[in-house]
Amino acid sequence: MNNPNRPARARVAVALLAFAIMSSAPRARADDTAPVPERPPILFNRWQEDWSVLDDPRVPRQPFDSLKYIPLSATDPKTYLSFGADTRERFETNSTQGFGTGPNRDQNYVISRTEWHADLRIASQVQIFTQFQSDWAPWKTVLTPVDVNHLDLEQAFVALTEPVGDGTLKLRVGRQQFSFDLARFVSVRDGPNVRQSYDAGWADYENGPWRFIGFYSHPVQVQDNTVFDDYSNNRLTFGGTRVERKLSESTNITAYYANFTQADVHFPNASGDERRDVFDIHVNGAANHFDWDVEGMEQIGRIGADPIQAWAFGSLTGYTLAGIDWSPRLGIQFDAASGDRGSPSHSFGTFNPLFPNGYYVTLAGYTGYVNFIHVKPSLTLHPTPEVKVMLAMASQWRETTADAVYTQPDIPIANTAGRPGRYTGSYGQLRVDMDIDRATSVAVEAVHFAIGDALRNAGGHDSNYLGVEIKHGW
Repeated sequence: MNNPNRPARARVAVALLAFAIMSSAPRARADDTAPVPERPPILFNRWQEDWSVLDDPRVPRQPFDSLKYIPLSATDPKTYLSFGADTRERFETNSTQGFGTGPNRDQNYVISRTEWHADLRIASQVQIFTQFQSDWAPWKTVLTPVDVNHLDLEQAFVALTEPVGDGTLKLRVGRQQFSFDLARFVSVRDGPNVRQSYDAGWADYENGPWRFIGFYSHPVQVQDNTVFDDYSNNRLTFGGTRVERKLSESTNITAYYANFTQADVHFPNASGDERRDVFDIHVNGAANHFDWDVEGMEQIGRIGADPIQAWAFGSLTGYTLAGIDWSPRLGIQFDAASGDRGSPSHSFGTFNPLFPNGYYVTLAGYTGYVNFIHVKPSLTLHPTPEVKVMLAMASQWRETTADAVYTQPDIPIANTAGRPGRYTGSYGQLRVDMDIDRATSVAVEAVHFAIGDALRNAGGHDSNYLGVEIKHGW
């Protein structure tokens, strides 16, 4: 039987095909004397890339550019649709977190992350960004929530950009990712397999050297019972206000207040609903071959019936010998975070690292930013512009022996709280990063951790980690 709607459907299909062909074809520019724009780099935050440069037919083409830039307006090159993807494969051999104090054994496995996204821009004012993720951990026998997420929504937000007065107002609503500064305490959690997302509202206003930010979020919790089952709710919240000031081309200062709440929390010395008011200040810069990054955080509040008084400090400083081959950088890292002293007459002192970037210490994740003192001298070399080599030796202690030794992010090691032995251990680290091309990079990291008596008495042993990683973005 003939379908009376078939001719109409055929006309619609032909029209859509013609629109796609015409839209994806490069269009001539009026001013061919202007400099040829460069292709945008593949950024850590893919939603920050601007592919409208492909509107210029003089920009060299690469395969699948017709999907990187699909113009949707005959007059405005900033109105377009773009698709992209990322892959990260990492082989790891690990003596397990917790230094072998639990049932875990040495493991050799792969963690595999694949992301793909669609980015719709309308006249440099409206952006609709959607990103999906698929994360696997072949051969890993002891899985955590940040290892596997077979298919889920990683980001999906609407952003609006508008000029207001002498500045620019930017608004974002939806599932999104954000981090602060060196991501010591607020990060995207890029080291493990599953990144940290936030169901959030975000507003920032930029005016000259100033930037003002306000945000409120329900951090996304990962589960992998079915596809698209990650969730957020009011049992875990994080929001606040932040001010940034650019003091010079290379020096910045930021400060923020945030409120963090979490229901039914259990630390070695306290438990209950947790509420922390967070005060943070951060300064970074560079001058005369010196570079520095310093941050301090104070936390007050309550956990159950107990008051909280906790703190943390972090610093990275270095000096680059620019006149020497391989541009050696001599660095020193010093970090400290409070622990609880176990006295009922004092406030609860265990620092909460919030949403830390684990590889700020090492990619191995052996120790967390809780109840620790960390000193790490390092040497960084650049044999070629594409290769960076970092060698480091570090030592760690507990801030107080009344509290536990913690692994990433804030997991206490059994039988360490209240036991003697302040010295946690020392480790050596070697990391090599290599850029293959503008979209592909390779990294190798090796860590050997020699434990102290507190961990040895808890049944721990020296641990080794090796990670070999390749990343590619399109």
